[in-house]
Amino acid sequence: MAHEHHHEEHHHNGEIRESIIRIAAASVLLVAAVIIEHKCNLPTWQLLLIYLVPYLVAGFDTLKEAAESLAHGEALDENFLMTIATIGALAIGFLPGAEPQFPEAVFVMLFFQIGELFEHIAEGRSRRSISHLMDIRPDTANLEKDGQVVVVNPAEIKIDDIIVVKPGERVPVDGIVIEGKSSLDTVAISGESVPRSVGAGDEIYSGCVNLSGVLRVRAVKEFGQSTASRILELVENASGNKSRSENFITRFAKVYTPIVVAAAVLLSVVPTLCGGNFATWLYRALMFLVVSCPCALVISVPLAFFGGIGGASRKGILVKGSNYLEALSRLDTVVFDKTGTLTEGVFEVTAVHPEIIEEKELLHLAAHVERYSTHPIAVSLRNAYPDEADDCTVENVEEISGKGVRATVNGRTVCVGNSALMDMVGAQWHPCEKTGTIAHVAMDGEYMGHIVISDRIKADSAEAVKALKAAGISRTVMLTGDQNAVGKAVAEELGLDQWYAGLLPADKVARVEELLAGRGRGRTLAFVGDGINDAPVLARADVGIAMGALGSDAAIEASDVVLMDDKPGKVATAVKIARRTLRIARENTWFAIGIKLLVLILAALGIATMWMAVFADVGVTVLAVLNSMRALR
Repeated sequence: MAHEHHHEEHHHNGEIRESIIRIAAASVLLVAAVIIEHKCNLPTWQLLLIYLVPYLVAGFDTLKEAAESLAHGEALDENFLMTIATIGALAIGFLPGAEPQFPEAVFVMLFFQIGELFEHIAEGRSRRSISHLMDIRPDTANLEKDGQVVVVNPAEIKIDDIIVVKPGERVPVDGIVIEGKSSLDTVAISGESVPRSVGAGDEIYSGCVNLSGVLRVRAVKEFGQSTASRILELVENASGNKSRSENFITRFAKVYTPIVVAAAVLLSVVPTLCGGNFATWLYRALMFLVVSCPCALVISVPLAFFGGIGGASRKGILVKGSNYLEALSRLDTVVFDKTGTLTEGVFEVTAVHPEIIEEKELLHLAAHVERYSTHPIAVSLRNAYPDEADDCTVENVEEISGKGVRATVNGRTVCVGNSALMDMVGAQWHPCEKTGTIAHVAMDGEYMGHIVISDRIKADSAEAVKALKAAGISRTVMLTGDQNAVGKAVAEELGLDQWYAGLLPADKVARVEELLAGRGRGRTLAFVGDGINDAPVLARADVGIAMGALGSDAAIEASDVVLMDDKPGKVATAVKIARRTLRIARENTWFAIGIKLLVLILAALGIATMWMAVFADVGVTVLAVLNSMRALR
């Protein structure tokens, strides 16, 4: 919960403070040792004792972790390499004809600790980039119990319990408002900054902040299954799904490090056997070891992906793993569902065309017949004629599958439905020039006229399609179960490249299969849907994107990327974040490998110094980590 997160952050800050103190102390002791060396003519073994003090202050943790790794059979990590390199540098001074390297050895360890400090600071910033998620679960809840309001742990709340949410408090569990009106701040969940008004009967989600009125809420989910907990679980598990880049770095480090260690051993032994000076070649081999540490790659690349996932979560875009972030960056084709994705999914009457009765009377008849239906078309017809409470009698309501509804209104048979229903009752219907769902009305077999019902296109759908094309997406496609004319009108208005209408769920999967076969080489396809009835297509696409998923378990389970609000424009935002993250990871990879290879060659040729080796390892790590931190923004 929130207090656990604060405890972790406090512990992390304590570790950073401890590192800074240790680095500062070691730096002062190193300067003192250098001054003593220059002012006093001490024997080599006494100098070693003086330099061992700052060396152990700076490197005790590194030496300890190296020993533990060795004990567990995992020797070839950065701690082991740094330990061998610095101990070797300390030992060089005792070889015949060799100059002591005590200051260099201490400085290598000191600079390594500075690199570790930067890594911890960057890690802390990465975690803080998603810390708004860690704070969305409150520590307490107000539970109504035996007529009293008691403060309890949110984990104690059961389904159907009544809770009270006061102004300024976070909603502890998902529930339905039974009393009160208020505005909710949903930014931590959906990334949407505009407050949402709620009242009796509205569903609210855990993690939202109550801004104004007191709300009495009936819990519909327990704490562990509520929206905030599910989101937290999703983000915390995201690091488990590694990208190809991260897997490559892991494999690279496992192969690369042993090879470089073997090369360093050969570099110190072979030239000596051929008559070379052992101290000189040992020094070069030690530089080789310092340079060989793959810290910059092992740390900075995962950090960049972690930052990208955190940055996306702040926008209300939840990515289930860095592998999906990488897939988003290679997006070539975006396929949209229509209803609820590009359109509002809210139907309304857009035209009324009566034949032999008044417009109002036509709506009156249709609303009566559709009185008991929950279908969106029926709801839109009732909304268009809200004054339904009159003295009309409606009897014998019968739903005719795939055609419409028939009922007896004031003793007369009224049918409302499609053209097939009109043909069945013998009514002489005619087509309409307007686009939308046409509800024909007949009374006693005589055609009364028709009503046009349309789904509204979302305000930012057109901009979303433009933004995707501007981002280099080569194909935008729409799949819909609606009739051809409706699909064509929406596709043309939004500027989509392709559209397919009249599709059943199985047909949508087949179309996505075709589009997958036709995508560019090395490119990916994303399907964007509501995540509830599009689960098969979401699962088949390279990247399944569920939108408008606030409070929807089905959407969170079925998809790879979850958009917590219903704005299609977030798809383009997700692509931009993914591409920026991949660009930063690649920059780190090429920069680190390039610098290391250059200094490795110079070390083998005897041109490089220990200071150059330190830069090639710790300096490059610090620069790569700083570059990775750009992904947080």
